[in-house]
Amino acid sequence: MPFTKILIHAVWGTKNSFPYLTQEKLNLVIGHIKENAITKGLFITDINGHLDHMHCIISLNRDLSISKTMQLIKGESSFWCNRKNIFTSKFEWADEYYAVSVSESQIQKVKDYIANQKEHHKKKTFKEECDEFLNKYKFDRFG
Repeated sequence: MPFTKILIHAVWGTKNSFPYLTQEKLNLVIGHIKENAITKGLFITDINGHLDHMHCIISLNRDLSISKTMQLIKGESSFWCNRKNIFTSKFEWADEYYAVSVSESQIQKVKDYIANQKEHHKKKTFKEECDEFLNKYKFDRFG
């Protein structure tokens, strides 16, 4: 049996950066994503967000690509939100996401960063965070 451990820090936002995710709604969405992940064989070790985006650490399943994993998380959770009328208007995630591998030596730093989203975003917007991330990891563009 093959053994793999590929840790991914994934980040995605709401469509048009709309601030849907009040703390109450964020908790509902996170709870659902965690439950759904278990049924889909996805291994999310940490997840948190702020008004217009989510962060998570995924231990990538050896049978799924990052693209398929993100589709399972984002697509199913937006479908669930709309079916359950979690929001007063139609809920959508943006098409874009970014994902990078995380080494064991940096995992605690990323976990702390994800856990402290509310505090972090008192100083920096999601757009500023994205721009910084894209520059740091030398992405050509978001999306």
